[in-house]
Amino acid sequence: MLLCAGAFFQAAAQETPKEEDFFQIKKVRVPEGILLEVGGLTTLPNGNLGISTRRGDVYIVENPTSNTPYFRKFASGLHEILGLAWKDGDLYCVQRGELTRLADTDMDGKADLYETVYAWPLTGNYHEYSYGPAIAPDGSFYVTTNVGFWGEQWWRGDSRVPWRGWTMRIAPDGTMQPWAAGMRSPAGLGFIGDELFYTENQGDWIGSGGLWHLRKGDFTGNPAGLKWAHLPESPVKLTYKEFTSKIDIREDKRPDGGYIKPENIQNEQDYLTAQGVQKFFPSLRLPAVWLPHGILGISNSQPIKIPEGHFGPFEGQILVGDQGMSMISRVFLEKVNGEYQGAAFAFRSGFRSGVLRLSWAPDGSLFAGETNRGWGSAGDANEGLERLVWNGKTPFEMKAVRAMPDGFEIEFTMPADPVSAGDLASYSVASHTYKYHPVYGSPPVAQETCKVTGVKLSEDGLKARIVVENLRPHFVHTISLDGVREKEHYYSLVHPTAYYTLHSIPEGKKLTAAEVSTRDSSIPEVAAAPVSEPEKGSGPQSVGQNDAKAVSTKETSAAPSKKTTTAPAINPKEIKGLLAKYTCIACHNADKRQVGPAYKDIAARKYSNEEIVELIHNPKPQNWPDYATEMPPMAHVPKAEALKIAAYINSLAK
Repeated sequence: MLLCAGAFFQAAAQETPKEEDFFQIKKVRVPEGILLEVGGLTTLPNGNLGISTRRGDVYIVENPTSNTPYFRKFASGLHEILGLAWKDGDLYCVQRGELTRLADTDMDGKADLYETVYAWPLTGNYHEYSYGPAIAPDGSFYVTTNVGFWGEQWWRGDSRVPWRGWTMRIAPDGTMQPWAAGMRSPAGLGFIGDELFYTENQGDWIGSGGLWHLRKGDFTGNPAGLKWAHLPESPVKLTYKEFTSKIDIREDKRPDGGYIKPENIQNEQDYLTAQGVQKFFPSLRLPAVWLPHGILGISNSQPIKIPEGHFGPFEGQILVGDQGMSMISRVFLEKVNGEYQGAAFAFRSGFRSGVLRLSWAPDGSLFAGETNRGWGSAGDANEGLERLVWNGKTPFEMKAVRAMPDGFEIEFTMPADPVSAGDLASYSVASHTYKYHPVYGSPPVAQETCKVTGVKLSEDGLKARIVVENLRPHFVHTISLDGVREKEHYYSLVHPTAYYTLHSIPEGKKLTAAEVSTRDSSIPEVAAAPVSEPEKGSGPQSVGQNDAKAVSTKETSAAPSKKTTTAPAINPKEIKGLLAKYTCIACHNADKRQVGPAYKDIAARKYSNEEIVELIHNPKPQNWPDYATEMPPMAHVPKAEALKIAAYINSLAK
């Protein structure tokens, strides 16, 4: 009976619904001849949709959620518009070098006034993108700017004109005030309530993407923009000179005078972390939530709050687009001891191009504006406009994860099965952080397992509080609930993993041993050994099938080995698991170019397996100069598993 029950539950779990069973992606019909390459989206008060494009056009779309939307060109001839907003009857957009007001003064449906609100310097470097505006409750505008990349030190972000790598506040009258520094490629800017947030993607000095809460005078990590902190109007007091006096930026040279590109140092003992640097640079602002690279995106874009009544149990939370992985993540924020922190989850993948901009439609669906030209994306279309539509059904998900004095409280969207949710084997927790260094990104470092020692499930099954050892402030805590099942149908969670950035451990009452379950089905109960008759001799006793793991190492090693075995041949399922485990699938495909080259293209270069392993651990993006996004160091991939990945890649050679 137990075997039959187990088989039933396993079959039921395999039928767990997926993302697409609750949130469906619907393509918006675009007239032939219009190439959107969406850079900005905004929903107008009348329900129409405003769209700006990277090619400098602005469209107004009437009836955008219908089967026959009508596109009207509103403006053209602008310079790579990467943001659009509506205010007081006019559209405002951010071009590369200015904030522009677009007004239709003669009411003919087209802009006839292109007014510069505020302009900032440019050098003409390809990477000097500008984003926004985000409009504050007081009517002011916020804009973020990229650093550039030049010449011999092409890997190092640089700010060669004022306010590159900054956030600027622009008043309605056109006066500008620098607001914060430390940005590298801040593609996502938005107000959550009346507070300013922005997203950043991985790069030099930025170990992984994340969501930052931004306040006046903050420094968020990339030092390039600090070159302008000495100017009198700067609210940031940390200067570039002060930064480099304490931090080694690794601007080393070879004997011939050429610069040496900083590489990730494997097995490095004395590396810096952002939280460590914050101790002597207090203005350094850590992300409220890290979005682990290759898992929850590689080029994080716009954050947007889910309004009341939208997307069911997730209202009030934050969605974050990702351009590189063509996906949307979900973030639950809470404030602990005055600082934001919280949990991030995967939400919906499978968009046709890179998700850069988001905007809510009047019917409660979510518009996604997409592009990938020059940047690459998991979705292989060059551009797109789609809608994410909730069908009204509730998925079994972690609704929220909250920090507790002794662990975490996990809230579910539906009641959990008490047997599985009360089992310690259903939970695992590990923590990691990132290096703070001038290398492109960082592998996860200082990884440790955090033992789960107890669990308390609420009577209604909607909350599980887990007691966790070794909580570490400022670390990402990966919380996996692979064994938890939904009560009625025994479904698995649609997304069983949360990534909680724990900056501060709250005070309060801890659970006592009497309040929690310590049942752990992963620890088998050893059956009593049968009494053997003396004439049968001594030796290891037989064990039942469920007790096989309980045989001691001494017992198993005592049996003589008949032959030495070699590692089994790699099978496709194993390789698929490794590529997912180490986030390779975020950027690579076997046959086609995505963010990175196809595996077949890599195999064509005839690297040895060992050479591929070295390139996994310390990539050389200069070998692939036509790819805009560098591969970060993946030194955390064990050599044995990296060799399997390398062997798979080389098996694709023609």
